[in-house]
Amino acid sequence: MEKKQKYPVAFWVAGCTEIFERLSFYLGRSLILVFVTTAVAAGGLGLSDTTAASMQSDITAYSYLAGLVGAIIVDRFVGAFYTTPVGMLIISFGYFSGAAAKSATGVYIMIFCVAFGLGLFKTGPMIGRIVKPEQLNSAYSIRYSLVNVGAFIGPFAAGILYQDVFAKGEVLGFRGCFRLAGIVMLLGCVWFTVGMILKGKGAGRRPFKFEKTKEELEREEREKAEKKNAPRQKMTTIEKKRISAIVLISAFQIVFWLFWYLAYLPIYYHWAENMNWSVGGLKIPVTWVDAVNALFCVISGPLTALLWQKLSARPQGDLSLFKKLGIGLSFLGVAYIYFAILDVTRGGAKVSVLALILFMVFLTLGEMFFSPLGSAFIGLYSPSRYLSIMSAVWGLGIFAAAKLYGNVYSFAFGGKFAFPKACIGVAIVAFICTVVLFLMDNKLTSLVKKKDGEE
Repeated sequence: MEKKQKYPVAFWVAGCTEIFERLSFYLGRSLILVFVTTAVAAGGLGLSDTTAASMQSDITAYSYLAGLVGAIIVDRFVGAFYTTPVGMLIISFGYFSGAAAKSATGVYIMIFCVAFGLGLFKTGPMIGRIVKPEQLNSAYSIRYSLVNVGAFIGPFAAGILYQDVFAKGEVLGFRGCFRLAGIVMLLGCVWFTVGMILKGKGAGRRPFKFEKTKEELEREEREKAEKKNAPRQKMTTIEKKRISAIVLISAFQIVFWLFWYLAYLPIYYHWAENMNWSVGGLKIPVTWVDAVNALFCVISGPLTALLWQKLSARPQGDLSLFKKLGIGLSFLGVAYIYFAILDVTRGGAKVSVLALILFMVFLTLGEMFFSPLGSAFIGLYSPSRYLSIMSAVWGLGIFAAAKLYGNVYSFAFGGKFAFPKACIGVAIVAFICTVVLFLMDNKLTSLVKKKDGEE
């Protein structure tokens, strides 16, 4: 029997750096909604919930946009070994700026620094250069778990820290949490830099376009020579169809992530006032909602993977990818319907915060049906020579959703509509998208499936 290959130490260095980054990100991001709206006397900025929603949407959106810019830098000009610690230092400075913020300007400085720094943070692509090809799938699965460890600890710790540990009398400890997020990034920077110097074996020291094997470089040179002497290759019929399918699904992706991000805002504002957040004498911090989602993702990951295996083994075959994406959207619709029912049936009383658990189950199921499968869709059907462009289109879709959800919150939940009506409106749009995906299933499948004789 072959001896099982161990992961290089550099993999664990890069992978565990993700824990530092996600911990600090969710420690800071989760608090924006509370910090900005809390009264000045209680340690906040005393601004409106719509302003806070817009700020949180900005930090999410521009992180994706900066990631595209950072990818160009790391691919072509500067290695990830150098950009990653620089990015972490910039992020750290951003969180310290948030800790010192006396107005919206200070928060926007934090948002800019965190987004730009995350654009340079490239431990994920480095892992692809550190582990062996046969280890890639399992390595990225482990990385996903490490990411969610940080995503769980960050908001879980934030709730305790700002309410109790860093609080002084009536003044809540938001600023201490932001400072801690900055310190965590500094520690992560030290961990990454020292670890990669000692065990990195040169990984990420050059731009990714140079980090290829001799065989890969020779093959690329041959392909360049062939392309130079060959006439310009036209886009094939199947490539046109697949690109059309990707553009269409990207539109549904915007709807999905728009409603997914939007779902958290009513929890921080509407339900913060209309729920009993005490359980057994313990006051549950609102930031724990983010932690619950991360925990449910870790739990549901293996379960959904098992579900895909079971479905593919059926005599009638697996569900199509497009139907699965539609089901993911329908779970979001069910989550919003649940919110509406909860609000109507409570009358004027406050419901227990434990009622949010079922909502988070629906939200996480939607995420697990849509997010991993959507990313796989791009990798599976994007024409190889347009992969970067199609990945950019997908990334811009998430950027658009993240940028819009603050504005959608202002429109739907800003007071123009009753809360249940706003939730039902969102649910209807989600259900319509589900129906459209099911009705278009055969058409979309025909776009991506190559027929005999088709080029």
